[in-house]
This record gives sequence, structure tokens and C-alpha cells, in this order.
Amino acid sequence: MARNGMRSVADAVEMIKLGKTLLLAGDETLLAQLPAGNWIAGTTVSFMTEDGGTTDKERVFVTDLSDFTDRAIVKRYQISEIPRIANDYSAAGFTVLIVPSGSEIHASFAKKVQSYEGVFNSPLLGWISGVDISETKTRKPKVFAGTPEPLSDEAVALHVTLPLGKLAHLEIINLFLPSDGDTILFHQEGFSCDGECTISGRPANFASYIAAQGIDTKLPLVANYNGTMINVSIQSVDALTGKVQFYAPVFPGVEYRIASPMEDYASQFEQYMEIEQFMQDAGACETVFSCNCLLNFLHAGLQGKKTGSLIGPVTFGEIAYMLLNQTLVCLKVTDTA
Repeated sequence: MARNGMRSVADAVEMIKLGKTLLLAGDETLLAQLPAGNWIAGTTVSFMTEDGGTTDKERVFVTDLSDFTDRAIVKRYQISEIPRIANDYSAAGFTVLIVPSGSEIHASFAKKVQSYEGVFNSPLLGWISGVDISETKTRKPKVFAGTPEPLSDEAVALHVTLPLGKLAHLEIINLFLPSDGDTILFHQEGFSCDGECTISGRPANFASYIAAQGIDTKLPLVANYNGTMINVSIQSVDALTGKVQFYAPVFPGVEYRIASPMEDYASQFEQYMEIEQFMQDAGACETVFSCNCLLNFLHAGLQGKKTGSLIGPVTFGEIAYMLLNQTLVCLKVTDTA
């Protein structure tokens, strides 16, 4: 049986009973049937699998970390506790964090994580749980901390200690680059902008700018965060109120640009996946876990498309130390011996 992939609830139950260390993703009704064990989970119904992108409400996606785990600790975090998450890091390992979309802890984490003491001292990755896009107004995303109890206002983490001779590192796959166009500065941090901003040194309304420039809102804002290109995706634009909603917070003092258009989004994604597969086949490293953004799934038409070894849940946001959009995040483990 492959280490990662779609499994029936019965198979997941058996793996938990065997004491496996697992990351799980699936519909809430399925995850709530699982027994207590060494696992954490987040809700979603879309996945990248060996057979291609799919939406599946009958099975769960299982990532088995057992072969890479010397010790693993499951922990729940309330909004007041998560700033101290680094206190629970393993001295030689990594932490997987799952946060429910739309919750207060989601907003707080996204805005403040860069100020958490010690947060960059060990690989921190994970995802934002979600629901079927047709149910976003009727169901809340949930997370699970190794029990069948669904949590909607807490985050859950799996703190993993690697065996000797193993080293974990994160990789962010971002297909987008900033354009050579206008620089955009926002006056306040947050998941929305009431319109007022500074564009190439001039006061402007961002919603009006989007309309006047005919900007494709499938393209995210891109900014350089300490040498890494980070996306902030546009959720909605209200031309009447001038309000723009984002899937991740924007920050004052950061220069954003609209991403350069791609001639063929899906083709660009496929080319990157070919490079990743080559690295995997060459034995340069082993991909242990990956998650892909729902916006990539939708805009790149990944339903039925394969992404090589980069399989896992399709998410409402990705975590690689901080909240990301329209990226693919993966955890890789190499031998140090």
C-alpha cells in the first residue's frame, strides 16, 4: 500500500489502530467517525491524487508519516496560545499546523505569525481547512486533534521528531512573478481594503484601479517577503463600495504588484511538476507531504490532471511559516548521513 493517498474510512481506522502517525483530510462526516489516535486532520473535499485532481466525499486522504517519525505529539491551540507554538517545536523535526478557514484564529495567525517568537526555528507547514465551495455559506471548516471531536475555533498541530540522520525542509512552489507594472501600497493590514491605497506614489482607490485597468482577479498580488515571492489572492471586488477582499492579509509598508499574466496556467503547472518528478526519481530527496491551493485547482483546471509525487489535500490556504495563497507547499526529507 502506498504511503499517501485516498483511503476508505475503514482503512483509515485500521491504520489508526495500528498506531500510525497520520495527517488526514476529508469531509467532516468521515473524519468524525475515526477513533482516537496519533493523527490530526482538516476538512476538505478536493484532493490531488496519483490518478489526478478529484473531489471525493466518500474517502479521506491519508499521509502516513510513520516512517519519518521518531516521536510525534498532537496539540490543540486556542487563539491566546498559538503565539507560543514554537515552544513546542521538536529540536530535530518539523511541525504540521491545520487552521480552520474563516475562524478568528485563522485571521490572528495570518496577521501576527511573523512576530511569534522562534517561529522560524524549525520547519512549520500545513494548511487552512475548508469545505465544498458550494457549502461555504452553510458549513464551517473544521479541524481534528486525534479524536472524532470537530473543532471550528482552534488550530491543531502535530510536532514531529525525525529519526537520526534525517533532515526536513520546506519548499514553496509559486508559479507567479510580479509584473513590471504599478507598485501598490496599502495603508492598513488585513484581509480587506476599503479601497484607499497608494499606487505608484499617487493616492488611489484599489477597486476602481482594478476596474479601470481591466485586471484579471485570478492573478494575485505578489510581494517580496525577505527574498521569497508571496502571493495575496483577490477574493472579491465591490465596485459600489470600493471594498476589496483578500484571501490573505496585506501589510502596510510592503510593495505589491499584480502578478504577470500566464499564457497557459495549466501548462506552466505541468512543466513545474515534470521538474519535481525528475528530482524525486533522481533520489535527491523524498516528498513526504504536499498541499495545493484551491485557486490553483480551479484556475489551472487540475480536475483529472496529475501532479506527479505532489499529491495531497486541496486547501483554502497553505502554511509555510506564514499563510500563503495560490501556491503548492511540500515537505521534503533528506538523509544527512
